Amino acid sequence: MTLTLLFLALNVFSSVQVTENKILVKQSPKLVVDNSKVALSCRYSHNLLPKEFRASLYKGVNSDVEVCLVHGNFSSQLQFHSNVGFDCDGKLDNETVTFYLRNLHVNQTDIYFCRIEILYPPPYLDNEKSNGTIIHVKEKHLCHDQATPKLFWAPIVVAGVLLFYGLLVTVVLYNVWTNSRRNRLLQSDYMNMTPRRLGPTRKHYQPYAPARDFAAYRP
Repeated sequence: MTLTLLFLALNVFSSVQVTENKILVKQSPKLVVDNSKVALSCRYSHNLLPKEFRASLYKGVNSDVEVCLVHGNFSSQLQFHSNVGFDCDGKLDNETVTFYLRNLHVNQTDIYFCRIEILYPPPYLDNEKSNGTIIHVKEKHLCHDQATPKLFWAPIVVAGVLLFYGLLVTVVLYNVWTNSRRNRLLQSDYMNMTPRRLGPTRKHYQPYAPARDFAAYRP
């Protein structure tokens, strides 16, 4: 009987010790992203105010990809760092760490886990793995109101381009016609100023003199 009570006491002590050395974190089960940005809040059961800590966000069932992290303490300015392919920022207080993810894509739909670590002072503490948060990034669809202006302006742009080329061709053809007409006029003036060759010599006619009647002068 004594051994049984001792065994139960050891089990209770060990379970309490495990619970005390772990930080509990609560996350929303699911978040839907419509505009490519989302705020993921993680509530933890530990006071981080006087301690050095590390808060991070992981992607995937096995937490394979580190998305975002912040490291430091509240006595200095905290700065969030993003991993390649993510645009992350955040905010911290005594009970919550909030990660702001922007410019998310459809292929980044996955389950995300928060992790909290106490680095100093000892002992080292981290959180029990939570159930995570499924972030569902919806594909963007072009609304009718957004598509209408583009459809409205497309024919106007095409008509403007055609009108511009029509005016350009008209101006070119007019210049060609004007230059051709000027050349013809210059050529005609040149031909009029060129001296002409004289024709055949005109015949010289003797002046007409009536024949005299000499018989009238006879005595």
